[in-house]
Amino acid sequence: MKATATVQVNNERVIVTEWRFTPGAETGHHVHAHDYVVVPLTSGILRLQEADGTRDARLQAGVSYARPAGVSHNVINANMHEFRFVEIELK
Repeated sequence: MKATATVQVNNERVIVTEWRFTPGAETGHHVHAHDYVVVPLTSGILRLQEADGTRDARLQAGVSYARPAGVSHNVINANMHEFRFVEIELK
């Protein structure tokens, strides 16, 4: 089951995307071409499948984090509820 991505802004400086994950939904493996910031809209656990293994990340609504370009991963909703976040990619 795939997560749903809705691009809200795409201009010369940023790409802002809202991600919605039903329980068990995932992004599929991908690599980020830009540095980015994630702003969780809900709290819960996202499972990250990365090159060096799988780990669970506990996220809290409103507590943002940043990652550099080049990150390769798959993101999976490990919760029994919908999980949402806004991703801001910096061009």
